[in-house]
Amino acid sequence: MKKGKFITFEGIDGAGKSSHIAGVTEFVRARGLTVVSTREPGGTPLGEKLRELLLHESMHLETEAMLMFAARREHLAQLIEPALARGEWVICDRFSDATYAYQGGGRGLDKEKFAQLEQWVHGHLQPDLTLLFDLPLAVARERIAAQSRDLDRFEQERADFHERVRRAYLERAAAAPQRIQVINADQALEDIKKLVEMTVVTHCF
Repeated sequence: MKKGKFITFEGIDGAGKSSHIAGVTEFVRARGLTVVSTREPGGTPLGEKLRELLLHESMHLETEAMLMFAARREHLAQLIEPALARGEWVICDRFSDATYAYQGGGRGLDKEKFAQLEQWVHGHLQPDLTLLFDLPLAVARERIAAQSRDLDRFEQERADFHERVRRAYLERAAAAPQRIQVINADQALEDIKKLVEMTVVTHCF
């Protein structure tokens, strides 16, 4: 059986990636393929419990990074890898690029420690395609402010934290240009939708 495709969505908080995940899921399903849509941290019962801790409890940087990868290992073992082996497509809201950007860029986790965790947890697997939604920080923060909801502890961080996250994302994209496709998220939703669909077709079909 042909292995499924693994697509991840990334971007700073407020970049708008989440609004396009459902659209891509339906776009792929319309081509007769089975799609699993999931998220990180989370995706499994244990992962969702760890998500609550990670988004709302203060902790040491390295504890945070290891919990992210612990949730990811469970996610891979219980959901992502079995689905791919069945020939299904997996679309995931965030993956290890987020850890590189948030814990590495934002919080200052040592890059070598990140690389060791990544190699240990999924050295055998990277997404087939990562869509990185990028836009100016000021625009992203305006979008978050307009949502009128409680913010998690990452969203509550200062602007300089989010600027470091954005720079780390772009650094990661520059290091893996075939896998990570940067999407200009500062444009009309319909234009972004067309660009995302074209990118998926080009890289995955």
